[in-house]
Amino acid sequence: MQLYGGTMVVSSNIPIQIKGGNPLQGRVRIQGSKNASLPILAATLLIAGQCTLDNCPQITDVVYMQKLLEHTGCKVKRTNHRMTVNAEQVREYRLPGEYVGRMRSSVILMGALLGRAGQVGIDYPGGCVIGERPIDLHLMALEKLGAQITTEGNYIYARTSGLRGARITFPIYSVGATQNALLAAVTARGTTILEHASREPEITALCEFLNAAGAQIEGIGTDTLIIDGVDALHEVEYRMISDRIVAGTYLFATMAAGGRIILEDAPVSHMESVLQVLEQMGASIITCTDRHTMLLQAPEEAKNLPLVETAVYPGFPTDLQSPLMAAACVARGRLILRERIFSGRFKIIEELCRMGARIIQTQDCAVIEGGRLLEGRHVIARELRGGAALLIAGLAADGITTVSDTIYIRRGYENITGDLRNLGAVIGEVTTISR
Repeated sequence: MQLYGGTMVVSSNIPIQIKGGNPLQGRVRIQGSKNASLPILAATLLIAGQCTLDNCPQITDVVYMQKLLEHTGCKVKRTNHRMTVNAEQVREYRLPGEYVGRMRSSVILMGALLGRAGQVGIDYPGGCVIGERPIDLHLMALEKLGAQITTEGNYIYARTSGLRGARITFPIYSVGATQNALLAAVTARGTTILEHASREPEITALCEFLNAAGAQIEGIGTDTLIIDGVDALHEVEYRMISDRIVAGTYLFATMAAGGRIILEDAPVSHMESVLQVLEQMGASIITCTDRHTMLLQAPEEAKNLPLVETAVYPGFPTDLQSPLMAAACVARGRLILRERIFSGRFKIIEELCRMGARIIQTQDCAVIEGGRLLEGRHVIARELRGGAALLIAGLAADGITTVSDTIYIRRGYENITGDLRNLGAVIGEVTTISR
């Protein structure tokens, strides 16, 4: 990741090298949330004016979303972590496959464009391949709200003569489908009730943004959302919440490498399940919710829990399964890690085993025999969180670890190499690291 004249270039795929054996010490500020920023940026399409968004992370997925908004006719400006989106003119409803194919979150533009333009054309979304991620619930919700949807090959076209409120019951929790339904419902005629809606903090953030812009959403933070449609939304300023997954990544990195770190701008109240796991592994944690800070002191020797299962919020997040797995490889004892959301998260196992980890996969479970001395190797990132986990493994390994295909990591981490370096890690791009 480089800066040229104040403009960020985030598409770098330069390998990252880590020399292991250095504990982490110091402070790090947690970036704005990726998973909150993307749906809120999509929501600006519903506002025929200018919105100002603070604390937007400088990551590739945000750049892709910016490109998609600009394609529709929005004017987007960025200064560091502040973005302004002027959506007075939305002229294009067909989204280019070039960016849609790079990130799954592009699908949430369907609800926003149906609400604003009455139609949308989009390829099936891309992003990390981490298991089956169908969009049937998205399409079901939009159809119930009055969209007519046709598909041809990999292309989806949806139109409506007017969205109308409906009762929608999701058979399973789906963050993306909940977001799409919210975006379509806020300006639909009548009342929409979303039952079995996701409760993630990023859903709450989207609801709070929409309400600040004049929407009428009740039940925020519960699994039943009631939306009374309004004629129009108005301009608003909003600050993104901090990224709980980035915070968790740095905490598990410290558990693997050892040390003591302080997180600033940390979403303490969103991380209860993660902190419980860390404490049971032996970490000493002090939190200050009002000041959004937390301190973690790693134990002399971390110990594994018997079992950790991923679950929808407020359970242990699937996005932190891979960072936990990396830390578990060097902790004492056996961990059974059950992945209940995305089976493809286990792609990292092959790479960790190349570094000396002992992991056995059985269907939806990974059995990690901890207490292993990892060896530095050349490994490949195959998705976002798994890539970050390989950096964690490198911190704990003997020798030098090289992680390639780092473009995945840059989709969600603003400056992970710089943050870890400031905490004492010997890490950098291969062109700059000293062997």
